[in-house]
Amino acid sequence: MLDGDQMVEAARKLMAGSDLLGRPVLATEQSPNKLGGTVAPLPLPSPAIAKMDFDASTLILDRAAPDDTLVVAGCETHICVLQTVAGLLRAGRKVVVAADAVSSRKALDRDTALTGMRSMGAEISTAEAILFGWIGGADHPQFREVSRLIK
Repeated sequence: MLDGDQMVEAARKLMAGSDLLGRPVLATEQSPNKLGGTVAPLPLPSPAIAKMDFDASTLILDRAAPDDTLVVAGCETHICVLQTVAGLLRAGRKVVVAADAVSSRKALDRDTALTGMRSMGAEISTAEAILFGWIGGADHPQFREVSRLIK
């Protein structure tokens, strides 16, 4: 994966921040029996959901609260992430893609997919911006903990 270590680190920060702030995390894995599971630096709060389809939107919609803004991160931006985001948007959900927590093997594939998701209506952001957006300001009780996650 292009910038794989940075992608994993951004995803780890998002997951840690979600846990700290009590936000649910849902993970899916594409054909884990064939492709392997989630990388070790990403400790999942619950087992990942195995999937065969590239689009995980149905799996996510079955489990997410109807008013949740859905933050998406993952591998193969131009395949699984793109198809999942498209499905979530078609279902009328608000979607934020963490650009530093997605990747593809080629920069062109990743960048083209991010551009496409933005044109479909997804917000493109970063893990740090998402985390600080969740807390809203330095007066939040978990401000220091979130700041430590970023460093």
